Amino acid sequence: MASKSRNHASSNSTDDAKSKDLERSRARPQGEALRTNQGVKIADNQNTLRAGARGPSLLEDFIMREKITHFDHERIPERVVHARGSAAHGVFQVYESMAEYTKAAFLQDPGVQTPVYVRFSTVQGPRGSADTVRDVRGFATKFYTTEGIYDLVGNNMPVFFIQDAIKFPDFVHAVKPEALNEMPTGASAHDTFWDFVSLVPESAHMVLWTMSDRAIPRSLRTMEGFGVHTFRFVNAKGVMRLVKFHWRPVLGSYSLLWDEAQKLAGKDPDFHRRDLWEAIDRGDFPEFELGVQIIEEKDQDAFGFDLLDPTKLVPEELVPVKIVGKMTLNRNPDNFFAETEQVAFHPGHVVPGIDFTNDPLLQGRLFSYTDTQISRLGGPNFHEIPINRPLSPNVNNQRDGMHRQTINVGQASYEPNSVSDAWPRETDPAAQDGGFESYAEPMEGTKIRVRSESFADHFSQAALFYQSMSDVEKEHIALAYQFELGKVTKPEIRARVVNEILANFDAELAATVAEGLGLPKPGKGARAAGKQKPSPALSLLNRAVPGIKTRKIAVLAAAGSDGAAIRSVQAALKAEGATPLLIAPTLAPIDGINPDATISGMPSIMFDGVVIVGGEQGAKTLAQLGDACHFVLEAFRHLKAIAALGAGKELLSATHLPDKADGVSMGDDGNVDAVLKPFIEAVGQHRVWSRRQLAATVPA
Repeated sequence: MASKSRNHASSNSTDDAKSKDLERSRARPQGEALRTNQGVKIADNQNTLRAGARGPSLLEDFIMREKITHFDHERIPERVVHARGSAAHGVFQVYESMAEYTKAAFLQDPGVQTPVYVRFSTVQGPRGSADTVRDVRGFATKFYTTEGIYDLVGNNMPVFFIQDAIKFPDFVHAVKPEALNEMPTGASAHDTFWDFVSLVPESAHMVLWTMSDRAIPRSLRTMEGFGVHTFRFVNAKGVMRLVKFHWRPVLGSYSLLWDEAQKLAGKDPDFHRRDLWEAIDRGDFPEFELGVQIIEEKDQDAFGFDLLDPTKLVPEELVPVKIVGKMTLNRNPDNFFAETEQVAFHPGHVVPGIDFTNDPLLQGRLFSYTDTQISRLGGPNFHEIPINRPLSPNVNNQRDGMHRQTINVGQASYEPNSVSDAWPRETDPAAQDGGFESYAEPMEGTKIRVRSESFADHFSQAALFYQSMSDVEKEHIALAYQFELGKVTKPEIRARVVNEILANFDAELAATVAEGLGLPKPGKGARAAGKQKPSPALSLLNRAVPGIKTRKIAVLAAAGSDGAAIRSVQAALKAEGATPLLIAPTLAPIDGINPDATISGMPSIMFDGVVIVGGEQGAKTLAQLGDACHFVLEAFRHLKAIAALGAGKELLSATHLPDKADGVSMGDDGNVDAVLKPFIEAVGQHRVWSRRQLAATVPA
């Protein structure tokens, strides 16, 4: 199946152009002699040059010196934030021309595929941290358009913690591991983070998102993305509209349970990275649709909040999301460092037809990203690294600098010039394919350090988000606050979050969290945010897309299990687009079928459902195996669908689970379809939410 992703190619010339550009940079050593970096063949790569067999090593050994020197300098500074990332190549196609709204070329022709490179990431942890921590996820997309690079650099949440870029270093310092002991890794559950956000009320909305299930996604393939800021679309006539960007996974959006997330961090810290890689490798290409909320210039002040405030979102009930195109991730990187680690995103990389607004957080990012790439990638020429190279030629008179790869020919290193016949020169503003021109926004003002009054409401949208959640999601949010604040050592910080933040947007949530922390119930003080009209689009459970396509199903068996049933179950699940894996006590073949993993090697937290196959001897073995019992019990506690064929129900009996429970189906070996039908329906709903009260009584 690996060949599916490696050999996938589009007949589209734009996509082919980027593939060929990257191909020129690939080193393929098949049939080649080992050589030094200077091209000299190496006869012995096993031994350093010495003065005698047991003598000292000689400094003249240029092969050893080159190899060790390169090794000593192989690491570059990791990103300060978003250090832990995974990425993939793909293509984007617009569904219909967007010429009415923007002149951006890649949004015009439905017949054109634009190559993309997408990097998903956590924010807080270093490169070696776990994938499933509670955190914001980065969702950055590099479009290799015919007009140059366009980077849509966003997150899996539509808002942010702060309103002004001047506070970004403070926020990052607060959420990062604490300075005195460099703990905790990849987590916000500590004093400095909660101290900061309790003193900065504008963070209330984003902190609430981070305490929601959005912060523990099931998969990078089932995670929404947002551009966060308000940008501008400008069409060929110069008409401007404001725009918010959305990515929607075709498979729907789902999350882990907190217990799963914690266990996965220990069992498989690469869980998300592995899931993305394996899905692409087997040909289950992740798909995301691009949506936009488009707001007419005359309507920008009609919402009761400021569109330039990055702590605010535009409810879809007010401005529907228009789906305009689809992105398909169809190829894994060839080299993690060369591509995923060296890719350089920047919200300032835009093309004609897309422009900025005066969002004060965005304005700071426009400076910060170039600055950090220069530090990380060794100078101003990071655009010449293959993964960052545009398809269109980057022709200008910039020269020199560290790691320059272009050999510039000619006299002129300035503009205007006459010695090179005035080339390169500016485009003609009247030309159809003219250069980038900033939108001519009228402005005047006094030079002043002040926050606009239109940014002053910090709690209404937090109330909107919380009141739009289902009961299940509200439970999870309360438990998340209790867990995080339970790790805070200073009582005054815990009390400040409850009384001065939570109580200002939801008294019920504040009281629940207070009770869990042993704090007094907040008083009936004035509330800055009252009852809001819910936005159903904000609830993940409302956005569920039924189906089991690409979901992993554990088929539990042991020596003596029914081989025919195993084959029948696997075939039925594959027919639905799922990925069934045979899980057994050992890797010894079962009726000629090789298990994919052992029960201890792939626990239930890595699956979306469990099928126990029949066969008396196999069922008896599983029922007597503690790991198998734990596997099923854990799946039950995590609200996953379970099916048992024939004697396979012995394992359910051994776990002492209730005889009848939602999401558990049983039947004869010869009636696979009847047993799997309700199982498939239950898996397709992601969780058996109706079972959560019963599951809570089952021992962990």
